[in-house]
Amino acid sequence: MMAKKPPRSPRSPGPSSDDAHEIVYFRRHPEDDPNESTPGREFLRRVCPGTVRVKMQAVLAAVAAAPPKRFAGGGRWEAMHGAMTGWFEVRCDGPGRHHYRLFCLLDYEARGVDKPLLVIVDGRDKPFRTELRERDYDTVRALGDEYRKRNPRSFG
Repeated sequence: MMAKKPPRSPRSPGPSSDDAHEIVYFRRHPEDDPNESTPGREFLRRVCPGTVRVKMQAVLAAVAAAPPKRFAGGGRWEAMHGAMTGWFEVRCDGPGRHHYRLFCLLDYEARGVDKPLLVIVDGRDKPFRTELRERDYDTVRALGDEYRKRNPRSFG
């Protein structure tokens, strides 16, 4: 029998990193993108082969339930470093050993939510044995900045 988690202190600032996370997709704000695109969702739907999409969604579900800080990634969920510190990526290889990457943030400061958020921001793919360009990372970071600049957050 599992012990119940003690209730959160009334002074607790919000969701805890020990809680299961809710998976959400960053939705661009109409002031930044009139189409309100969801880059991460669009990447999964339009770029990733079905088998990759299913694997990535399974990793995301397992990470969110674990929660993320307790998830043993096995190379599929990795904390990023350097200029991407604070970001996480879901990694998956597809047909022809083509690489697919989904870039995510963990959000404990979003207003109006009961759970911490695992936010899918964007994705990129690359051929085997290549690296993403710095401008790809710049674009991902810019989308993350756009997500964080508003609270309540924009997701869907």
